[in-house]
Amino acid sequence: MTNAKNVLGEKLELCCTDPVTGFFRNGVCETGPQDLGTHVVCAQVTEEFLAFTKARGNNLSTPVPSYNFPGLKPGNKWCLCVSRWKEALDAGVAPPIILEATHEAALNVVPLEVLQEHALNL
Repeated sequence: MTNAKNVLGEKLELCCTDPVTGFFRNGVCETGPQDLGTHVVCAQVTEEFLAFTKARGNNLSTPVPSYNFPGLKPGNKWCLCVSRWKEALDAGVAPPIILEATHEAALNVVPLEVLQEHALNL
């Protein structure tokens, strides 16, 4: 893992390893030049969000064994693209997030105050 920081300016924490998430599939919402979607928001997905993203062409609920992807269920934690999370926010279906595991790059799209309003209290 790099010296990546979270939105609070602290060390970026692990998001989830069951299922294994992150653009680099290391459980952390790290990003890099090859991550065109900027998968930096660690969220606990909800049924409403999963339906929302599926309707927009990104079905996160259905397993894809060829990619070792089990499909997500409500309650799973997952590194989401910040633009999709913002889109869900604007539609009123943004899932709660884990600030400690959300990469600081999310702040380029969403202000900290908005992220804090949707923070999951762990």
